[in-house]
Amino acid sequence: MNYASFTNLPASTKLPAHSVDGSRAVPTDVSRGRLAALLVLAASIEFLLVTLAAYFAAVLYYRLILLYSPDPALYIQESVLIATLEVLVSVGLLSVGFRQHSQNQTQPRHIFLWSGAGGVLLVFSFFISTIFVLKISEDYSRATVIVQTASVLLTVLCTRAIWFSLLQPAIASGLIDARRVILIGEPGHCSQFSAQAMGTGIRTIRSFDFPTIRADSSVPARPGTVRAIPDVRQLVADCRPYRADDIVILISDSEVRSALALASALSELPVDVHAVPVGFIDLMAVSRITQFGNIATMRMFQSPLPRFNRAIKRGFDVAAAIAGLIMTSPLFVIVPLAIKLDSRGPVLFRQTRHGYNNEPIRVLKFRTMTVMEDGHNFRPVVRHDPRVTRLGQLLRRTNIDELPQLFNVLVGDMSIVGPRPHATSQNQLFAELISSFSRRHNVRPGITGWAQVNGYRGETDTLEKMQRRVEHDLYYIDNWSLLLDLKIIIMTLFSRKAYWNAY
Repeated sequence: MNYASFTNLPASTKLPAHSVDGSRAVPTDVSRGRLAALLVLAASIEFLLVTLAAYFAAVLYYRLILLYSPDPALYIQESVLIATLEVLVSVGLLSVGFRQHSQNQTQPRHIFLWSGAGGVLLVFSFFISTIFVLKISEDYSRATVIVQTASVLLTVLCTRAIWFSLLQPAIASGLIDARRVILIGEPGHCSQFSAQAMGTGIRTIRSFDFPTIRADSSVPARPGTVRAIPDVRQLVADCRPYRADDIVILISDSEVRSALALASALSELPVDVHAVPVGFIDLMAVSRITQFGNIATMRMFQSPLPRFNRAIKRGFDVAAAIAGLIMTSPLFVIVPLAIKLDSRGPVLFRQTRHGYNNEPIRVLKFRTMTVMEDGHNFRPVVRHDPRVTRLGQLLRRTNIDELPQLFNVLVGDMSIVGPRPHATSQNQLFAELISSFSRRHNVRPGITGWAQVNGYRGETDTLEKMQRRVEHDLYYIDNWSLLLDLKIIIMTLFSRKAYWNAY
């Protein structure tokens, strides 16, 4: 229904709450009541599990490590205190509250888990300070605190992962509270915006046409105020009963000047008021408004890893590379001997590939082929390729041929996890065909990566295969976390997909 049909309704008229597509909207009180019940249930379960985790971690440490049976009631009070602090910090401060909860609709899983891990560390900081101040730390050793911290951390991460997997589908389906939005603009623009927002669980409960903006000469203008406009006043009155969380004004070129007056009038409602230029909906979807000095800018892309995250990732890479070299050191003796016995040629193969910032690097591999192709002479390996040696087939299927790249990690050319580097000839070809291809080089290339563990490795004889690989690489870049790196490493070792198309 267009806004014009509302202008002549009496003030007492009740308007039916329908979404843009005509479906009945879930009442706010019902959906938020469900949310409140779920939050209480989640807090209660977390409190119980954290209490048990903290208590049994301390008791089992004494019994299994120190071979001593402590008083069963010794750690009950401390465990309850830890659980109480955890619920207050993790639930009360970090994730519940209807306002902040709504942000979880588009929050990635790893950020949700990291906030839980940060809450646990904050809890134990409070806990250690409390038992020190109250002088009840006689029965606590450093090992006990460490064991309890690890146990509680694992418990919180597991419960949050389960909670996230249950919460997101419930929000998206409208079973529980979602952000309820009113759209103001042309019907076609409202439908487009509503369809995009629905994917993140944001429900459109009503749409109105952009009102006719005309001056109201009966009300004198005052500095810093906007004149009351009859059509706008009626629109504000029509929006009020819906109790929306947000109002989004979809501005066309002809309505830019009127948008400020409309937004000022809507500011008397207890909602967030947004404005989106209708010609830039897709652009706004990938942009963020940021402060650049004293100027607000629309940031379309950002550096994938801030300096602090780069330092964390680099530290992890060095530690993992050293550990990997120590654990696989026997292979650095056995494999070279086997290569020498299997075929003529050097043990190591160096190939030029593109690394961070698209700069060329020399990647190390155990030689698995009878040729040493590089640069423009490079031809990708295909299934049953006669250039691959008998031993090379085994090394490539098991990824052992990649082990020398641990040295590339140590010197800083590569990372343990990241987009796999391609030969220079492949890079030049696909960079011309796929516009976002070169974004892969915004981080260091990896020995393994998100695309590889999802089965997108090996031959790229079609553009679609490379596009799928690039999509996974960009997902990794935009969603990096240390937990994601650990997940990829584990999948590399144990997932079948990591070995697909390895030939």
